[in-house]
Amino acid sequence: MSDTPQQGPNAHIAPSPLNVSPKTMAMILGGGIVAGAVIVLGFIVPAEYNADPIGIGKLTGVSDLYAPDEETFEGAGGPAAYSSPRPMQTHAVEFELGPAGSESEAIEYKVFMQPNQRFLYTWQASNAAGGPVSDPVEYDFHGHTVVEDEDMVVGEYIQDSAYRDTGGFTAQFEGIHGWYFKNHSPDPTSIRIEFEGFFDIVPPGQPGNEAGILPAQN
Repeated sequence: MSDTPQQGPNAHIAPSPLNVSPKTMAMILGGGIVAGAVIVLGFIVPAEYNADPIGIGKLTGVSDLYAPDEETFEGAGGPAAYSSPRPMQTHAVEFELGPAGSESEAIEYKVFMQPNQRFLYTWQASNAAGGPVSDPVEYDFHGHTVVEDEDMVVGEYIQDSAYRDTGGFTAQFEGIHGWYFKNHSPDPTSIRIEFEGFFDIVPPGQPGNEAGILPAQN
């Protein structure tokens, strides 16, 4: 019988040992661990948990795939994303600031709001004839809490000078929110504010309406 190794498709081939050094094996294992960590931290975490610890999610756009769990609030009218104790309303006030340097050169007007209530607003300054004023009006758009025996929480939103302004506002805490206006013109200046949204009107003489301003007639 010949000792020559069998040739052909059914021939048995003895496995050859894989000679890999411990250093090479460690590098292979380490590379796999690093690659797995990159996949988890760079792709899965940004998409599933809205966190991007290594910045890949934002770079690749994967972070845009995150969608938070939806939460529905049940109200008297059925499922709703938002509810308010008051219906949406419109409101307007108009008042006059005295000439600069007079006792009536500044007036404050606010409305009462609960957290997450929102209104759209526009205000404009004009002279006695209804035309533009000579100097911009100084204004401070802010809010604060009115709970007795508690430290006051104050929110500062905009401090500027302008002839008019338009925008939207969402209350972050329960309290009164609105404007302090100061006239820098030598002539009286009329301020008209128009609101649309969710809020409560502050009665005349109460904090936020110490000047006793009544709703505009038109």
